[in-house]
Amino acid sequence: MAPRQTGSRKRKAPALAASSLGSAAAADGDGPQPPKKPRRPAALRSLLHYLKGREVGARGRAGLQGFEGKLRGYAVQKLPELLRERELALGTLNKVFASQWLNARQVVCGTKCNTLFVVDVQSGQITRIPLMRDRGPGSARAQLSCGIHAIQLNPSKTLLATGGENPNSLAVYQLPTLDPVCLGDRHGHKDWIFAIAWLSDTVAVSGSRDGTVALWKMDPDMFHGSIAWHNDAGLPVYAHIRPRDVETIPRASTNPSNRKVRALAFSGKNQELGAVSLDGYFHLWKARSNLSRLLSIRLPYCRENVCLTYCDELSLYAVGSQSHVSFLDPRQRQQNIRPLCSREGGTGVRSLSFYQHIVTVGTGHGSLLFYDIRAQKFLEERASASPHFSPGPAGRKLKLTCGRGWLNHDDLWVNYFGGIGEFPNALYTHCYNWPEMKLFVAGGPLPSGLHGNYAGLWS
Repeated sequence: MAPRQTGSRKRKAPALAASSLGSAAAADGDGPQPPKKPRRPAALRSLLHYLKGREVGARGRAGLQGFEGKLRGYAVQKLPELLRERELALGTLNKVFASQWLNARQVVCGTKCNTLFVVDVQSGQITRIPLMRDRGPGSARAQLSCGIHAIQLNPSKTLLATGGENPNSLAVYQLPTLDPVCLGDRHGHKDWIFAIAWLSDTVAVSGSRDGTVALWKMDPDMFHGSIAWHNDAGLPVYAHIRPRDVETIPRASTNPSNRKVRALAFSGKNQELGAVSLDGYFHLWKARSNLSRLLSIRLPYCRENVCLTYCDELSLYAVGSQSHVSFLDPRQRQQNIRPLCSREGGTGVRSLSFYQHIVTVGTGHGSLLFYDIRAQKFLEERASASPHFSPGPAGRKLKLTCGRGWLNHDDLWVNYFGGIGEFPNALYTHCYNWPEMKLFVAGGPLPSGLHGNYAGLWS
C-alpha cells in the first residue's frame, strides 16, 4: 500500500479524567442504617425512602452496592434539571453534525463544511485537524456540502474514526496526539459515510449512503510506530486500507431505492450490530471477523429515521424518527415499551443517547428532552417554590432550550426565509462527560440551505 502525505502538525491533548460518577455519588451518603440510631439525620432516612420508592422492581433490602447504584441512578435523574448552558463561539463554521469528548476539557467535532476540530470547553480555543486525502484525484472537493457526520472513539480511547477529506472515506487517527494512522478510501464506500461504530479496539464498521456497511480491521503495527511515522520532511505518513467485509442492505419492496444507512449502534454484550436505513428498516448483524445478517424489521415510524443508540443494561435499541423514538429488543417478538412522541412541531429527533435508564433526546427545534425508560414517561420539572427535599412534580415536561448560536444573514436567508430574525437550532449531536457531570450539545439551523452553528456546554 502506497503511503500518502499530508500537512504536518504537532499536538498533545491532556490526559483523560480519572474521576468517576460512582465515586462522586457515593461520597454523599452511606448504606442503610438500623433505625435504633437516633442521631442519624431524618433527611438521610428520607433520601433512602425516596430512592427506594423511585427504584423500579426493587426487592428486599439492598446492600452497599445496591445503595450506590441507587445514588448513581438518582444523580442521573436529577442532573438534567440542574444543568445550565454556556454557549461556545464557533465562528463561521457550518452545522456541527458529530462530537465526542476526548478528555475532561476537550471535545472533537465534525461539521457540514467538512471541518474536523477540537474545542477546549474551558477556554473556547478551537484547533483544526487536517483531513486525510485519498490517493486518487481530488474528487472530494465537489462534495463539501456533505461534511463529517460521524466521529467515534474505540473502547480504549486510543483511536478515533471519522471521515476524510473525501466524505466517502474512513479516516483513523491516533489519540491523544491526533496523528493520522490510516485511511480507507478507493476500495471502500462509493458514497458518503453517515455512521461509524467500533466493535473492538482494532475493528470498526462504517455505514454509507451507498447502502452498504463495511468492516475495517486496523493492523496494530499502524499505530505502534511501524507505519504511522514522520518522514524526513516532517510530514505525517499514513497507510491506505481496504475493508475486510462489505455487506449490502437488503432491498425493501416498499422503498427499494432508499437503502441509505443512516445510523449504527453496537451491542458489546451480544456482539451484534444494529443499523437503521432511510427506507424505514432496522437491520441486525452478528459481528465477529465478518458480518452475518440476523434479521430486518420494519420500523413503526418510517420518516427520517436518522439516529440510533443502544443500552447494554436494558438490551434495547432506540431509534429516532421525525416525531417519535421507538424501542426495539430484537429478542422479543412483541415490544412491550411503547414509542414516545417528542411533540416538537414535527421537526424530528436528531440525536439520541442512553445512560442507565434515561434517554436524552435532541430535537430539531433546539430542545433537549429526557425520558425515563423504566417509568415510561418524560422527566418533569420540579416545583421550585418548596424548599423541602423531594418536592412533588410540577406536571410539566422538563425541557432544556438551547441558545441562538450563530446564523449567516446571507442572500438565501433574505430571499427564501424573509429575513426571519432567528431559527431554532437542530441539535444534531450531544455527548455526556459523566465523571465531570457535563453535557456538550451542538448543531445548527435545520433548513439545509441555511448556514449557521450552535455549540453549548451544559454543566
